[in-house]
Amino acid sequence: MADLRLRRSVLYMPGSNQRALDKAKTLPADSLILDLEDAVAPEAKDLAREQVCAAVKGGGYGDREIVIRVNAPQTPWGEEDLKAAIEARPDAILMPKVSSTAVLEAIANRLEALDAPEDIDVWAMIETPAAILNIQHIAKAGSTVPGCRLTCFVLGTNDLAKDTWAQLVKGRAPMMPWIMFALAAARANGLTILDGVFNDIEDVEGCREECRQSRDLGFDGKTLIHPSQIEPANTCFAPSGEEVARARKVIEAFDLPENAKRGAIKVDGRMYERQHIGMARRAVSWHEAIAAKGT
Repeated sequence: MADLRLRRSVLYMPGSNQRALDKAKTLPADSLILDLEDAVAPEAKDLAREQVCAAVKGGGYGDREIVIRVNAPQTPWGEEDLKAAIEARPDAILMPKVSSTAVLEAIANRLEALDAPEDIDVWAMIETPAAILNIQHIAKAGSTVPGCRLTCFVLGTNDLAKDTWAQLVKGRAPMMPWIMFALAAARANGLTILDGVFNDIEDVEGCREECRQSRDLGFDGKTLIHPSQIEPANTCFAPSGEEVARARKVIEAFDLPENAKRGAIKVDGRMYERQHIGMARRAVSWHEAIAAKGT
């Protein structure tokens, strides 16, 4: 897991705000989504496209992963967004309203027609009831649709609430079946999956609590809407010192010659099966990647 990519904190930055684009270069977020869609008013779409693409071309973002969220292809701005994003060469392009494999097939065809560099991935917003109902097919598209490039799901919980009338309550019980269905589909198909945003930017502890929930559920990280949410996300998605120490003990115990053929062993009073070795190695690799990053 030497090439582990951290996506604990994935911060949306409005493309129409030049100060925000500049400030993002100094923030300790793992990834940045430079937004041309929801965060930008219709009259500012052209300006946002120009500023975001200039910012990506200009660089200065260090090792932060850079993603451009474009407008949907059927909108007046979608095609120009896609062309400009390809020219700017971010790490990935985030497509909104991916509700079926047809959307991914269409974007794959456009990327091929526009000679998009092969190192640009596609991320998919999962934010409609139709997307949840089609989630298994959408997740499989990464391996079944030629040229699909799909690597990541991003949950759009606000849009899901809008379309279903579900309430955005503490603990998110109304959404939990959809959340876990999307997460299972992502894991079954080797995709990264990021949780939706926490809306109350003044409630840092509430954000921290939801980040803990996200990590417990199995997400890779959380999308954010304000810099104050970066620290809770980075902290909650990092394994604790106790977890890392326990993981190393488990790995070391299974590596002992006398345990080479055992399917299960006891470490500090707890039973561990061989399947736990992978979980332990993941925790250690995660810890080492965070230590190397220094945030």
